[in-house]
Amino acid sequence: MNVYTMYFSPTGGTKRVVDILAGEFGTPVEMDFSAFNKNYGIYRFEPGDVCFIGVPSFGGRVPDAALKNLTKVQAHGAAAVVVVAYGNRAYEDTLLELRKAMEGCGFKVVAAVAAVTEHSIMHQYGAGRPERKDIQDLKAMAGRIRKKLLRPDSWKDFFVPGRYPYKEYHTIPMVPKADKTCRKCGLCAEQCPAAAISKADPQKTDTEKCISCMRCVSICPEHRRKINKVMVFAASMKLRKACLGRKDNQLFL
Repeated sequence: MNVYTMYFSPTGGTKRVVDILAGEFGTPVEMDFSAFNKNYGIYRFEPGDVCFIGVPSFGGRVPDAALKNLTKVQAHGAAAVVVVAYGNRAYEDTLLELRKAMEGCGFKVVAAVAAVTEHSIMHQYGAGRPERKDIQDLKAMAGRIRKKLLRPDSWKDFFVPGRYPYKEYHTIPMVPKADKTCRKCGLCAEQCPAAAISKADPQKTDTEKCISCMRCVSICPEHRRKINKVMVFAASMKLRKACLGRKDNQLFL
């Protein structure tokens, strides 16, 4: 079988989970769906291919930018494992939404995984995850997925949590800003999934376009882009009860 990874992973957490799962199948072909306005319609698959498709959960939904990019591919009956990474709070409708969207592209979704990763804004939640136990869990899940893939007669409908109509889409309204020492290298503008950062002046960010994915913060070579610490603290306190305690990774077959 030909194995592929397809991921929208602004800060790398989702990619890591997808890589762990797909890595148990050999060396997959990687496809990054995080770029803005790329021609993703060139990607076509066929029966016999297996795609591990990963997104982060933004407020219990698939990020709009990810959905727009991923739904341009043509699957033609290829098998898919949908994967959602979330920051130890809840993924709510994200897994169901991703599954339905990929089925709409022609994929046969055979398994779904929800995995905990470090929160991309409030790093104390899910800190350091996926860690050793998570990796062991994910590799064991990959083994169970492989067994199902080898038996196409077992590819029947299966339960995935979530509700339709989906909850209203919202992101945490935090827009990273460059400080006065920004050298304007332009890397953040080049790699912003929402094209929210001005290429002419990277210190300018369109607050209406920004999806608070934190990609610009994570890739800045000089660590010049930051978010308001007071706002982060307030949001952390608001989510504290929901994020306390260790959430488990889940597999649905």
